[in-house]
Amino acid sequence: MASRGPPPGMGPIMVLNSKTQRSQGRQAQLGNINAARAVADIIRSTLGPRSMLKMLLDPMGGIVITNDGNCILREVDVSHPTAKSMIELSRAQDEEVGDGTTSVIILAGEMLINAEPFVRTNIHPTVIVRGYNYALQEALEICEKLALVVDVNDADKMKALVQSCIGTKFSSRWNDTMIDMALKAVLTVSRAIPMPVGSDSYSQKMEVDIKRYAKVEKIPGGEISDCTVLSGVMFNKDVTHSKMRRRIENPRILLLDSPLEYKKGESQTNVEITDEEDWNTLLKMEEEYVENMCMEIIAFKPDIVITEKGVSDLAQHYFAKANITAFRRLRKTDNNRVARATGATIVSRTDEIREEDIGTGCGLFEMRKIGEEYFAFFEECKDPKACTIILRGGSKDVLNEIERNLSDAMQVVRNVVFDPRLLPGGGATEMAVSVGLRKAGLKLEGIQQGPFLAVGEAMEVIPRTLSQNCGVSVIRTVTQLRAKHAAAYEEAEKTGGEDAFPKCNWGIDGTTGKLVDMEEFGIWEPFSVKIQTIKTAVESACMILRIDDIVSGSKKRGH
Repeated sequence: MASRGPPPGMGPIMVLNSKTQRSQGRQAQLGNINAARAVADIIRSTLGPRSMLKMLLDPMGGIVITNDGNCILREVDVSHPTAKSMIELSRAQDEEVGDGTTSVIILAGEMLINAEPFVRTNIHPTVIVRGYNYALQEALEICEKLALVVDVNDADKMKALVQSCIGTKFSSRWNDTMIDMALKAVLTVSRAIPMPVGSDSYSQKMEVDIKRYAKVEKIPGGEISDCTVLSGVMFNKDVTHSKMRRRIENPRILLLDSPLEYKKGESQTNVEITDEEDWNTLLKMEEEYVENMCMEIIAFKPDIVITEKGVSDLAQHYFAKANITAFRRLRKTDNNRVARATGATIVSRTDEIREEDIGTGCGLFEMRKIGEEYFAFFEECKDPKACTIILRGGSKDVLNEIERNLSDAMQVVRNVVFDPRLLPGGGATEMAVSVGLRKAGLKLEGIQQGPFLAVGEAMEVIPRTLSQNCGVSVIRTVTQLRAKHAAAYEEAEKTGGEDAFPKCNWGIDGTTGKLVDMEEFGIWEPFSVKIQTIKTAVESACMILRIDDIVSGSKKRGH
């Protein structure tokens, strides 16, 4: 048998640059597992209602105080490549469903920790991955069976659902206010889009664009209980002229994105004037141009004119004379929100204004002073499809944390509007999946049984961490919970045969650490969040397990 080394008399052949660091095979896999364990340990204590906060200093000297998994990992500076890919998971989870960022990291870390014994006993990673993928399919089926369909307009059920998301956050003392705000904001901006199915029948698909149409305005000062969701919009602008009206009921609103001032040339223009009358003519033309624009607008008798560009002094004068309130240089995004809330259409040229472009959906316009700033409020809108959320609080840090919590809550409501199915919270789903996988694993044969069962064991990390953060006896609590779920399985098998599935909703009350039935306790989580968490965790664990070579110090770009 020929030797694998270089020919005799030759030294070792160096293919890679001598500065390159390289770890291969089992060493790389075990290094990856340890990195994943380290990342999971960073945020393990931030799971559940009894969670701790983390304080992070950024290089600029600013501080962030939060227990949002994604926010913590975003701020942490990490050098290990596997740890970086774990951090990407929580970002993907946050963008996709908005909640479960902590759970996904803890689960993925646990999946990798449970794979360590197999790696050490020289089981090939692809075998472990195959076992994990089987287990993932089984886990998703168990979740499908456990799911409960909910009516989006059932306020009590929806409140219980948002409670399970916000209950673990900093703002949990003002839960009721936050829950009502999240529900109101999402149900305000959600609208049904008719989708053609087949030929003539239409099915409804919901569009919920929180980012664009639910604006959060953070104003330091006041109480957290002063936070509200307006049935309309507001923006931080004052009227352009002091004589303009500051309160109008049922205003007619006109939105423009063209400047109400004399048009300047695109490129530099020189005008040669030979007669002094020509100078006056030029000025008069400018004034007439602005006057014409204003007259075209005044002809439609609007009460409020809002433009994204400038308003010249002359135009302000004409508007003030016609008793019209004007705003200038409004952001494009704010203008879109005003348009959607009041039913107006944004017009690009003043000579193209039509009566139907005027927005009449607003009930009350008022200028208010909050702190040192003036704000324009457009309230009491008829069926607004955009809203502004006003957050008040003691300090900037508090406001930032509340904004993060509220955006999580709104994402949860959005997910349920899209997919109105729920799963029990408090570790109940994870324990049901764990016990179900253990039962299903007994039917498997061969080497894949180990990895399959390992996924079941890894699922227990959520109830375990919940009880750990409460300070109760972890072993006793988790064992009792496992026994409850196993007993439900046996009961179902006696009554319904082999394939019967029990709906066991027992989980851990994250505040006291006692076992409770989640159906009575009323803690539910959106189906889409749970499914996304399990999928992401297993798939990322599989990806990391299949890495067998890490080369660092690769070539710089441009050389």
